[in-house]
Amino acid sequence: MNDKRPVPPLGKPRPLKLPSVAERTLDNGLRVQAVRRPGVPLAELRLRVPFAGPSGKSGRAFTAQASLLGDTLLSGTDKRDAAELAADLQSLGAQLSASTDADRLGFGGSVLVDGLPGLLQLLGEVLTGASYPKREVVGERDRLVQELAIYRSQAAVVAREALLRRLYGDHPYGRELPAAEEVDDVKPTHLRSLHAKRVVPAGSILTVVGDLSPSKAINLVEAALGDWTATSKAVDTPKLPTTPKAPALLLDRPGAVQTTMRLAASAPSRSSDDYAAFSLVNLVFGGYFSSRWVANIREDKGYTYSPHAQVEHPPAGSRVTVSADVSTPTTAAALLETHYELGRVATTPVSQGELDQARRYAIGTLALGTSSQAGLASTLSQLAGAGLGIDYLRDYPKQLAAVTVEDALAAGSRYLAPNRLTTVLVGDVAEVEGPLRTLIDLELE
Repeated sequence: MNDKRPVPPLGKPRPLKLPSVAERTLDNGLRVQAVRRPGVPLAELRLRVPFAGPSGKSGRAFTAQASLLGDTLLSGTDKRDAAELAADLQSLGAQLSASTDADRLGFGGSVLVDGLPGLLQLLGEVLTGASYPKREVVGERDRLVQELAIYRSQAAVVAREALLRRLYGDHPYGRELPAAEEVDDVKPTHLRSLHAKRVVPAGSILTVVGDLSPSKAINLVEAALGDWTATSKAVDTPKLPTTPKAPALLLDRPGAVQTTMRLAASAPSRSSDDYAAFSLVNLVFGGYFSSRWVANIREDKGYTYSPHAQVEHPPAGSRVTVSADVSTPTTAAALLETHYELGRVATTPVSQGELDQARRYAIGTLALGTSSQAGLASTLSQLAGAGLGIDYLRDYPKQLAAVTVEDALAAGSRYLAPNRLTTVLVGDVAEVEGPLRTLIDLELE
């Protein structure tokens, strides 16, 4: 039996008391923000180093080197080998990880508050003296080449790579994964050179959240990382190209029992005036389990198991990606219903009840995501990368509360109209091409 009980009226957001925060830019250009979060005797740190590569062939080589740099950054320093570094982290009860993406080199760490000076010292040692031993680099290089082959055997990876190329071309965002042949060419000397040129404090942001005073946290950072210097500045992500209008792309996967369907378009950034309205109308469309799209193609028709419309916020430009893996015989029907639901939120108002339910979910998700020290540290680091501060955590719920049905319609019309989205499908061409061509212009590759 369907539960048709009305959703209670949405109350006013509770006033949010922001935690104590301090910020300072050190003499070496490193920006540090520290937040006190009492209750658990832990400290979380997040470091963002802008790390975007160039476009074109040199950009492809950069992506390979950057990927391997992130994998081997913690494999030893000029003072400790990998085993000694791991043992010293363990003795502190600390965790430290490193990774790269199209925008940044990122570090994440956690430790008991008493061990924060030691963790910062080890982080500083990695930043200034990572050694990239040949044995470790060669081993990680071989592993990454094998891993890439596995990744690219998966339809979801094939579809995402094709979608990003379609959206961004030779821009760094168009090559999320490196080419195996480019990885094979990387040598330890390449990584040492890249580290010296690009792992720099000026333009980088370190976030610390823990049960200690913000000023003390910043002083600890300055003592440990004040000697991290470089003659160059961090490199920001290039401006995004204009996405050309193109037919939907269909990639052949003979014998596939399902079609991987991906649609994407630019979306407003967190700082845009209409972001709150867009966020809510996207939730109503397909951004959470109670959405119209999920109800349509999963609950009602059974075409797929887990459709989702996700908003991503890379610094150069946000995007919304509509994803579903549908059974092969229902491919065209699923795409038709997807266009139908996109068209509905772009041309007709959502109901007040739908808007209020989405609003409740968005406010609750933000509160839940920042309820832990780790969640707060990650959120603040992401916001800092977008030029936003801790005030966003207070202001955004207010913006969500102010969104009207008319605001949601305007945002849906601007961002979610079906003709705005770039489409990529991976499936059995022999089975799905004919039905798809009755709906859309199609290009095969």
